[in-house]
Amino acid sequence: MRSRSPAAARAVLLWSILPLALAGCGGDTAPEEAARPVLVTRPMSSTHTANAFAGEVRAREESPLSFRVGGKLVERKVDVGAHVRQGDVLAVLDPGDLQAQARAAQAQLIAAEAELGRARADQARFGKLAKDQLVSRSTVDAQNAAAEAAQGQVNAARANLEVARNQAAYSQLRAPRDGVIATRNAEAGQVVAAGQTVFSLAADGVREVAFALPEGMVAGIKAGQPVQVESWSQPDKRWNGRIREIAPAADPASRTYAARVTVDAPAGALELGQSARVYLAGQRNGDIAVPLAALQRAGGRSAVYVVDAKSSTVKLVPIQTGPYGEDRVPVKNGLAADAWIVAAGGHLLRDGQKVVPVDRDNRPVAVAAASTAR
Repeated sequence: MRSRSPAAARAVLLWSILPLALAGCGGDTAPEEAARPVLVTRPMSSTHTANAFAGEVRAREESPLSFRVGGKLVERKVDVGAHVRQGDVLAVLDPGDLQAQARAAQAQLIAAEAELGRARADQARFGKLAKDQLVSRSTVDAQNAAAEAAQGQVNAARANLEVARNQAAYSQLRAPRDGVIATRNAEAGQVVAAGQTVFSLAADGVREVAFALPEGMVAGIKAGQPVQVESWSQPDKRWNGRIREIAPAADPASRTYAARVTVDAPAGALELGQSARVYLAGQRNGDIAVPLAALQRAGGRSAVYVVDAKSSTVKLVPIQTGPYGEDRVPVKNGLAADAWIVAAGGHLLRDGQKVVPVDRDNRPVAVAAASTAR
């Protein structure tokens, strides 16, 4: 008997397998989809929510320092960050012209005093002659007037000398109080005008946090409102504070309102220029709040996935939210306070999908039936 060729053997094998394959494809039921693990949480009280704003530690008193006279800056004695004491010399102008003016005023005073001496002598001499009726009364009056005029010239020359000496002293810029040099706006060799800012001094004492409020929130925030302040360098510590002032007009570039917060922090806890966060208490538009990561969109509205305890499925529930906080948003209505919601990953779910609720440690959560939505 002649043996089959390899091609004929492969054909026989294919026809024997094909019925089995068709039988396997003819089933009526698909494999059931496995339940998806989801991180769940319950809404928290909205009193725990807060709006946070980035700020900068500043001094309560910040003074721009400038010379009271103009001139060429010949020496700068301090730099940014230097701590200075009241009366310390910070910068020096070329005093040459000012000292020359003082010498000129001194010479004018000497000349005026000499003229006064001559006028006084003439006044005394003509007074004696008037007693002997050797000169007229009008001549005596003229000498008296000349003496008074000479006295006035001396007074004016003395005042001019005092001004010139003061201006010569103004060639040295001194610290008005203890503090830290915050900014520097001029260098040696530069010609500065009277009143032009050379340094900015942050006075020692009370420290504040400066931050900006958006237009949409400024109407609901008032001076004196309590806040909490957290330093970026000490994230585990918060200090109580109060809003001291809010600018009456918005910044034309950022459209935000500058605000200042006084902080009840111990001395040395906050350093100038440090970054800080200002926490404002969230507005109580609702009694509960949900994480921002839990929010979804349904028909143009905010929504969250709520776990159904009976069917172990999720349902997309529309909610009405209040002003957004840093990481949570208050819920006005649409959600029960004891509901279990999907805290993250909702974009991977669909309505009615089977889930397995777990906590942040990946442990199963026993979900109880929630009460009626608010």
